[in-house]
Amino acid sequence: MPLPMKSLPLLFALFWAGSGVAAATEYQVTIAGMKFSAPPAELHVGDVIVWRNDDIFRHTATARDKSFDIDLPPKSEGRMTIGRAGAVDFYCRFHPAMTGKLDVRP
Repeated sequence: MPLPMKSLPLLFALFWAGSGVAAATEYQVTIAGMKFSAPPAELHVGDVIVWRNDDIFRHTATARDKSFDIDLPPKSEGRMTIGRAGAVDFYCRFHPAMTGKLDVRP
């Protein structure tokens, strides 16, 4: 016998809860005083990073492997979803001494 349509959302919720799939987490990396704040230590594929530029200068968050390039005018934010695991070094294209590293787990 087929299930009533109103049961489908409940079944989906039960499947999702029991699937072991973790919900994505949102993190913030801030640029202030010509420096990136420390990236979070517990990054996973699917998490979101909000890059926030609190400086008066334009910056970027640019991956050395070219996997991302976020342009950040003064007092702005940019968002990205992490798409793959591994270590990724990043820098600011306008200020190459500004650097950081993301360590992403599966």
